[in-house]
Amino acid sequence: MKIALISEWLDPWRGGAETSTLQFMHHLREKGIEVHVFTRSRPAAAPGLHVHTISGAAMTRTRQSMTFALRAERRIKAEPFDVVHAISPCRCADIYQPRGGTVAESIQRNLALLGNRSARRLKRWGNLLNFKQRYMLGLEREIMREGGTPVIVAISDYVARQLKTHYGLSDRRIRKIRNAVDPDDSSESTRQANREAIRREFGIGPGDCLVLLVAHNFRLKGVARWMEALARLVKEGTGDVRSLIVGKGDSPAWQRRAGRLGITDFLTLTGPSQRVRAFFHAADVLVHPTYYDPCSRVVLEAMSMGLPCVTTRWDGASEQIVNGENGFVLEEPDETATLADCIGRLRDAALRETFSRNCAALRDSLCMERHASEMLTLYDEIASSNVARA
Repeated sequence: MKIALISEWLDPWRGGAETSTLQFMHHLREKGIEVHVFTRSRPAAAPGLHVHTISGAAMTRTRQSMTFALRAERRIKAEPFDVVHAISPCRCADIYQPRGGTVAESIQRNLALLGNRSARRLKRWGNLLNFKQRYMLGLEREIMREGGTPVIVAISDYVARQLKTHYGLSDRRIRKIRNAVDPDDSSESTRQANREAIRREFGIGPGDCLVLLVAHNFRLKGVARWMEALARLVKEGTGDVRSLIVGKGDSPAWQRRAGRLGITDFLTLTGPSQRVRAFFHAADVLVHPTYYDPCSRVVLEAMSMGLPCVTTRWDGASEQIVNGENGFVLEEPDETATLADCIGRLRDAALRETFSRNCAALRDSLCMERHASEMLTLYDEIASSNVARA
């Protein structure tokens, strides 16, 4: 089978969507699929992978994305493919998989970040002047229009609800194929060595409860809310809770915020790191009080490694959590008292061990191999339908 895969970017440092797409492509190639990827990035060559690097050269970022989409569409129409699978929006796709969720929902959830009605009103006016946002929203509406062609793949129930709420899509157009991650294949000795090394590096005792947060967009992922929750725990005298925040949002402003909250002795902003897996091995709990995540990879990765997680209902990955059995789900990111209470409960090592076993039981369902197999079934259906129409 010959597949065209459209993803404007494939650089892992850009985020979870790009990392997921790269892992997914690897599994397709292992299954013998001929993958032609159309992208602005330059991924490493690999057997069975044909990279078509398309320039998006233009004066603005919006024009660059528009140019990429038009050139990709032109190239794809010039060559026969069994299935055209778009991660980035494309009008000629058989399948559209918005790994970042819908533009419409993203706009709403970014408004939720703002603290008061006046700020939200100003932001709405600003959105009207945001050309790229208007362009992407218009393109999304075109793809989702009633009677449209592509099957829309939702990576979570949350994304499926977005498709129905914002665009009235019927179940006929939506295929739910849950997001997934490659499993951690580290040996137990490696995991233990990483745990000891990270804790030693950051001065965390063997009896401390280490709470990890991994994010690049600190505001959207609720870093401020976790800081406030940690401050509550410190005031209550729970001095055995320590936290590491890994990501590229570690500006001096966040350091000052930690100082104002009185938590500098309990929290470290590590900056970005290539050793995220080692941080998972060192941690006891992962927090992700996000305002918006279609289906967070960091939560799926943590759970697949047996790490209890606390996230919000605005994260599609929360659908894998059974409250009080393998983690906790907050109704809203600003429920800092509830977040602090959840971490307070998870200070109990015996409870964490129970949660960890329940997380580990989900390992197979969280595996990218399962995701790729389900996508391949959809490919077969669409390829057969395309042949029948021809």
